Amino acid sequence: MTKPENTDHIWARAEIESPCVKVCVIEPKSRLCTGCLRSIDEIGGWSRMTAAARSEVMDELPSRAGKITKRRGGRAARLK
Repeated sequence: MTKPENTDHIWARAEIESPCVKVCVIEPKSRLCTGCLRSIDEIGGWSRMTAAARSEVMDELPSRAGKITKRRGGRAARLK
């Protein structure tokens, strides 16, 4: 069986890239994605945002990390 071809290059554009890390789980309390820290509205509207709006979101992402509550369970919980 052959390994599937990586097709990420198909989506590459000459603009500010999405911070998506392909871990799309919305944390209910903050309504932010646990993977990229964007809001649902930012994720849905990313392709229509101007470069300035995307840059503004990207600059704000590091400050959002504290708004996500830690998930319980998963591998980390099993190792305790």
